[in-house]
Parts: sequence; structure tokens; C-alpha cells
Amino acid sequence: MAELAIAVASFVLTHFILSHPLRAPLVARIGEKGFLGLYSLVAFATLIWAVLAYRAAPTVQLWVPPLWVVHVGWLLMLVASILFVGSFLAPNPAMVEAGRVLSKGTEPKGVMGITRHPMMWAFGLWAIVHVTSTGRLETLILAGGIGVLALVGAWLQDGKKAVQLGAAWAAYAAHTSYWPLGAQLSGRLGWSRIWPGVLPVVMGLALYVILVMTHPLVIGKSTGAMLWN
Repeated sequence: MAELAIAVASFVLTHFILSHPLRAPLVARIGEKGFLGLYSLVAFATLIWAVLAYRAAPTVQLWVPPLWVVHVGWLLMLVASILFVGSFLAPNPAMVEAGRVLSKGTEPKGVMGITRHPMMWAFGLWAIVHVTSTGRLETLILAGGIGVLALVGAWLQDGKKAVQLGAAWAAYAAHTSYWPLGAQLSGRLGWSRIWPGVLPVVMGLALYVILVMTHPLVIGKSTGAMLWN
């Protein structure tokens, strides 16, 4: 379990350190492509380490989740799959080339009408579902670390984009929300904007099915175990 904690901490901390304090000096020294290559290599290596440590970790049951939590979790994982796919299918200023995307308008499209960080919230929902639906210490460490990385990283990204893009980002942020459905609840967007479109829904459903079928192969523990443990 100690190795798992160290591996997850390495995955999370290297992401934060490379994305923020070290990004500018590294880009100046090795260029944008060199930085992205280094970032991807470190991320891949530490993630593989974390997954292998998780597979080898003993099962420590902290609580037994009620069945309704598991059922809600399945639904939230479908939502997460749609958000993840949709983050690639609509202009997403939270990702690369934000200036070019925002130059074409600040009205959110697709899943960006739900949250301006659909990919990060997909990981966040994944983490919440897995922690609450398993009640296991090893899952809390792995999924909790990834969830913190995603949601804190998205919050930090908002601040960085605001500095980099100024008024363009402020206008976009005024039409969107960090929190899912926050723009609807605050009255900034209509509820019809939560519909992401047919393609994200269909492809998200396909991804959801693939994840369920391949889960035991990737993580080494069956999703079905969440229903009975």
C-alpha cells in the first residue's frame, strides 16, 4: 500500500510541478514540443507505476457501499464518458490553442455548455464513483489522487488562462462554469444547453461499454465486484 501511495503522489505532483512552476523554464530550454514529450513520458511512466502498484496492493475494505450508490455510480460513469468524448468533439478553449478558439466566439458549444472543463470533470466523476462504489483504501488512494489532480488542475488552469487571454477568457468564463450545470443554476445559460448533441452521446455510450468490458483487463479488478463487496 505504501508503494501505491508513493506512485500516486509521484503521478500527481509531477503533473502539478511540470504544468505550472517548471513549464515556462522548460519550454524556454527545450521548446514546446520537447516539453510536451517530456510531460507525456513522465505522466505515462508514473501512471503505469500507479496502476501496477494498485493491482498488487491488498484489498482493504473501509466501508460497504449501499446498492443505490453503486447504481448511481453506473449512471455517473455514463455521464463521464459523454463528457470525455464531447471534450474532443467541440471547440474547447480549456485545452490547446485557446486564443484561436476564442477568436471565433465565446458562446460554448456541445459539452462546454455543461462545464468548461468536461475532460477534467470526466476524470473527477470517475474518481468519485470509484471511491464511493468500492469503499476500498487502495481505490481511495488511486482514484482520489487522480480526482484531485483533475479538479484542482482545472481550477488552476482557469487562473492561468485568465492571465494569458485576458478579456477573451473573461467573456468565455461569463458564459460557462467550472462546476457542472453551474451556468444553468446561475441563469447564465438555458437548460436546453445541457444536451451535448447526438454524436457525443452515441460515442460516449460506446466508450462506456468498452470501459466496462475491458475494466478487469486494465485495472485487474472486476467492475462487477462493486455490486457485492
